[in-house]
Amino acid sequence: MPRLFDYDRAQHLLAKYRIKSIESKYVSSYGDAIKFAAGKPIVLKAISGKALHKAKSGLVLLGLSSDKEITEGFRDLSKRASKFKPYKILAQRMVKEGIEIIMGGNTDPQFGKMVLLGLGGIYVETFKDFALRTCPITRSDARSMLEQLKSRKIIAPDEKSAKMLEDLLLKVSKMFAASKMQELDLNPIILHNGTYDAVDLRMLE
Repeated sequence: MPRLFDYDRAQHLLAKYRIKSIESKYVSSYGDAIKFAAGKPIVLKAISGKALHKAKSGLVLLGLSSDKEITEGFRDLSKRASKFKPYKILAQRMVKEGIEIIMGGNTDPQFGKMVLLGLGGIYVETFKDFALRTCPITRSDARSMLEQLKSRKIIAPDEKSAKMLEDLLLKVSKMFAASKMQELDLNPIILHNGTYDAVDLRMLE
């Protein structure tokens, strides 16, 4: 059975390849979550190997700001997550609104490791706008993947943003090819103000 990477391990691996992810921390109480928030909006997520799709399982709470919201959210999430034991609760900074994309990978029985780029968030399954290539990819591959997308003008409206995505895709491909991972899901990666943040991380080995 595939084993889910611990979130700390996943973030450490992303940092090794200089892939940006949103600031996150495991919290064991609502007091820890309030301290982490420091007056700014946060997200609370329950992380469990028994719930690979957190949002669909009701294990994600967004935009918690006040101490009361965080306290009630932590208690509510703990109740929801009780049927997915063992679990941990993760606090994350809220990311500015932006365009959601997905980068990831899977292991094909015939072709081996494949890297994916596409429109992300809730649109992955709706529009099925994605491109696949075998790992490791070249810059030319990265550019052709981007150009293949119907949404390319939305996610990369200019040359600067296109290069940023190509650079990121090359890093993701290199990381996936060199690791023991069988599946990788960075969804969503939120593009905003000329930069990005990997918000949700799922790695299976």
